[in-house]
Amino acid sequence: MALDPTTMLTLSIALAAAASLYLAIEWSNVREPSLVFWSAGFATISIGCILALLRNSGIVVIGVWFANGLLIMAHWLFLVGVARFTAARLSRGWLLIIPIWLAMLFLPAEPWWSKVMLGIQSSIITVLTLRASFLLRPHGKTISVGAGQLRYVLLIHGLFYLCKVITAVIPGTLIDLASLRGEIIQISLVEGAMAIMLIALSMTGSERYRREKRIERLAARDPLTALYNRRALEVRAPRLLEDVSPSRPGALLLIDIDNFKSVNDLYGHTAGDRLLITLSEMIRSILPDGSLAARLGGDEFVLLLSNASSEHIHELGSTLRERFQVAAAQGFSTPEAVTLSIGASLFDQPPASLGALIEQGDAALYESKRGGRDSIRLVDRTLATDEPVQAP
Repeated sequence: MALDPTTMLTLSIALAAAASLYLAIEWSNVREPSLVFWSAGFATISIGCILALLRNSGIVVIGVWFANGLLIMAHWLFLVGVARFTAARLSRGWLLIIPIWLAMLFLPAEPWWSKVMLGIQSSIITVLTLRASFLLRPHGKTISVGAGQLRYVLLIHGLFYLCKVITAVIPGTLIDLASLRGEIIQISLVEGAMAIMLIALSMTGSERYRREKRIERLAARDPLTALYNRRALEVRAPRLLEDVSPSRPGALLLIDIDNFKSVNDLYGHTAGDRLLITLSEMIRSILPDGSLAARLGGDEFVLLLSNASSEHIHELGSTLRERFQVAAAQGFSTPEAVTLSIGASLFDQPPASLGALIEQGDAALYESKRGGRDSIRLVDRTLATDEPVQAP
């Protein structure tokens, strides 16, 4: 197949249209705003290539610079899409691209304008593309493979257009945008088709990775409180428990709400849900770094701590109990106080399993409730004798 302008334009139309349609379908499923802008960008490229193909065949639908201006608009849409993808804010100055594109419609269609137009167009696309690549930099954390690919594809694409800016000012270079003649134009058509394919693949890979991570996060979280669920805790706990040693004891706190049923009975399950959310927010606010918190179900929560001590457990448990009792009393009037009972286990050897550790915490929690509720029952298994410690 000859790589003539007609062939390359036809290929670009097919690739851009397919990319636009695919991204639009993806958007209909996940409603990610970046997909809308990326899809619109490829659609704009497809329209521009169709107009250029018609003009090359002798059918002049609209001014010669309109199709070339569409390429600028497509890259502007790519930049906006990347900004939405990275949650970055673009200044209003980037909106000036639109009036610049509209101004192109009034430029003369003389062949001698080709070098000037190539320089203007390539300069704008260079700035837009390099800015989009810059927004995709890691920002101190690892980015997805797709986002990394997109970053470098845009970087290379921008540098290519920077080279076109340089060639536009070289004397004697044959460039005729109106009739698609000149070696630079031929190379641009080939690069454009390759860039469409690579950018589209990188964009879809970036969004697919983000969607998979979002699904993974949702599967690991309790839908009401956004804390980890039991399954996620079982996956993450082994790493924390492996680091337990006599010099770095671990701890488990099993937390249960006293008289929670009375809140549901008197105020409804929505009120009970609000109380559970309140407790989860308190847990997050006091949870030490490197610790885990999960909702096991109902009104039962669990905390896994590393490098713990009995003093630390009592301090954390007491703070949580006091804050929760105040919040519950202010929000709900019940015959019996809505409080927290906590069963805790301090250990300096990795347990046989998370399930066995939870059973130990459950036994301590039972003792706390049997002892009058609204208390912490700590079993210190780092001592030679497993003597329980009761805290009011």
